[in-house]
Amino acid sequence: MTTTLSERISQSAFDGSRLRVVLLLDLYDGAQTQFLEAYERLRNQVASVPGHISDQLCQSIENPSQWLITSEWESAPPFLAWVNSEEHVATVQPLHGCVRDTRSLRFSVLRETGKAFEPAAAPLMGSLQSSPRLGDGVVRHALTFTVKPGTEEIVAKILADYDSPKAQVDESTRLRRTSLFMHGNRVVRAVEVEGDLLAALRHVSRQPEVRAVEEAINPYLEQDRDLSDPNSARMFFTRAALPTVHHVSAGRHAPVDVRRHALFYQAKEGCGMALARLLAGNDEEAADDVTSPVDSSTIFQRDDIVVRLLEVDGPLDAQPAQSLGIHGHGKAARLARLLDGDANAAPTSDQDAARFLARSEMRLITDRSAAES
Repeated sequence: MTTTLSERISQSAFDGSRLRVVLLLDLYDGAQTQFLEAYERLRNQVASVPGHISDQLCQSIENPSQWLITSEWESAPPFLAWVNSEEHVATVQPLHGCVRDTRSLRFSVLRETGKAFEPAAAPLMGSLQSSPRLGDGVVRHALTFTVKPGTEEIVAKILADYDSPKAQVDESTRLRRTSLFMHGNRVVRAVEVEGDLLAALRHVSRQPEVRAVEEAINPYLEQDRDLSDPNSARMFFTRAALPTVHHVSAGRHAPVDVRRHALFYQAKEGCGMALARLLAGNDEEAADDVTSPVDSSTIFQRDDIVVRLLEVDGPLDAQPAQSLGIHGHGKAARLARLLDGDANAAPTSDQDAARFLARSEMRLITDRSAAES
């Protein structure tokens, strides 16, 4: 085992701080009036979403086709719950005919200045991020979709056999790693990007080898899509998005000493965010525990689907409770209360935890780093 000294890398939607969302839009020529009318119809719907504080619509003074929407939220979880919901998909649908391009950025509020931000107003507005986090220049994101039952092996072979696209996207963006997993008929594709995530995803989608794979799996998808139709493609990838809600890396081990695994958790209806928060708290504790085999953890969550991507030193089942994210008093029972269906039996022993871990582990289809691309 090789041990290295490194500062902890972390990002989290669960620090309780207020969230600032910045949406950059480039409109089609002549679509400004249509866009403004559509925005006026939907802004009251957005204002009624729990956790929403305010928003502003701005138009560039230099280029009238460039617009900016900024919104403020009490914290990240209510925003993420809304932006990843079917309600959001339906709400923004009228804007698609007006918008040529969009880019969404999300920021925790760390400091602020001005009379509107006096301490007395803080309890009404939510808290500030207490201290800056240390990053590693990597953006993590995942996509998930399901295939028709009975076609899993066909899809797995297609996904495993594709040619990797070129890693370098532009001067500032590079594909770092892509990992594909399956759990039953569910596929999860986790990507790591240095630089601009959106630029990387667009780059990948244009590569002929990737397009050939996407076309090859189309007949087996449970949700129909037509990637040649921009609206169909947008809807598919909006619904397939599985955002990162938490990442922590202790940096105790060299990359050659850890192996990548993914665990799938199906939460009860409405409990996905609470389940992700529970696992995130455990992983923060594990990052401070020098005996933990988990070197890093990335938690992806959308609705009631939670996927936990791990870098583990040694066998995954050597410390099953740590690997599952339930190490510590009462955490197994809390996990059980949040899980759906037959999965909600609390693992009360190491043997139970090992069996639970085996059921939760996703099958690795392919794992490719930039060096292999």
